[in-house]
Amino acid sequence: MRDWIAVIVAVLGVLLVLAGAVLIVLQSLEEGRAPQTEPALDSAEPTPVARRLVSAVKNPSPADRLIFWGVVLLVLAAIAAGAISFDLGARGGN
Repeated sequence: MRDWIAVIVAVLGVLLVLAGAVLIVLQSLEEGRAPQTEPALDSAEPTPVARRLVSAVKNPSPADRLIFWGVVLLVLAAIAAGAISFDLGARGGN
């Protein structure tokens, strides 16, 4: 039963990642889309990478959310299948 759950979760994770990738491709191919405006210090100067990364984390697109949850499901599938395990232990000394 655990193997079936791992397979189902893995398939759902892959589907979510692929759906996010398809959304990104479709958005890039969309014609007539209004350009996204980001606040910049100077129009001739590109936005710093750190600011773009913070903006992406604060306001993720739907495609980014799909990919994130797909990766989470893939990690859960790996844990359920036994590919990832955690071993916690404690030992008391005399």
